[in-house]
Amino acid sequence: MELANQVALVTGAGNGIGRATAFALAKAGAHVICADIAGEQATATVDSIMESQHPRALAVQADVGDLQGIDSMVRQTLDAFGQIDILVNNAGVTRRADIMDLTEADWDRIHRVNAKGVFFCLQRVAREMIPRRSGRIISIASVAGKGYVGASNVAYAASKGAVIGMTKLAALQLARHNINVNSVCPGVTRTALSDSNLKVRAQQEGVTLEEMGRRRAEAIPLKRANDPEDIAAMVVFLASPGSRNVTGQSFNVDGGLIPD
Repeated sequence: MELANQVALVTGAGNGIGRATAFALAKAGAHVICADIAGEQATATVDSIMESQHPRALAVQADVGDLQGIDSMVRQTLDAFGQIDILVNNAGVTRRADIMDLTEADWDRIHRVNAKGVFFCLQRVAREMIPRRSGRIISIASVAGKGYVGASNVAYAASKGAVIGMTKLAALQLARHNINVNSVCPGVTRTALSDSNLKVRAQQEGVTLEEMGRRRAEAIPLKRANDPEDIAAMVVFLASPGSRNVTGQSFNVDGGLIPD
């Protein structure tokens, strides 16, 4: 229970990596706020946490692309728990698209959540952490932001590159307040979002979904895709006392896809 009595806010906690991360933080002892644009999915995550392992969790409906929504999310967290010790910037969107098929609407939608949302969640929560001189901010980036050839699209890669850049500079500027800022860069991860992209690839290449999945795993040096729990485990480490001197870093969890 290394995170006992810590308060963790997780965005995009309704499914996939966010849901797994909320569970892992709760298992480590944290009180968890599960935020998601789909309020019913956030509530489902909280219900499962409370049934299985942890009595204190809160569901919040929030659109991280909207600054008023971010402020409301933070205020609800403070009203319920009085503090925020850990922020996990996980909410993200994408779609499978060739560079020549991307539209302005795609760019705006992806960057509104993946870049703007990450920054303004970070900034708003940092305002609460600075007076307490303590905090851990962990953003979910992607190996797409480091040039992974299998990225879903160029706009997505750009948004995740922005997260990596923000992580470095935010870590430097918040270090004097004893706030650690890091990011995790998942590789291929089994989530509903990645499965949707896999279906598009299979259709484009005229192969079965099973064959496309086999090819995806075969391209990974360790020959296996991530489960969401693999990402959650890295987040728990970065939130824990054992990482107290780790900041400004972007850690790959990718089975060896990107040797960086």
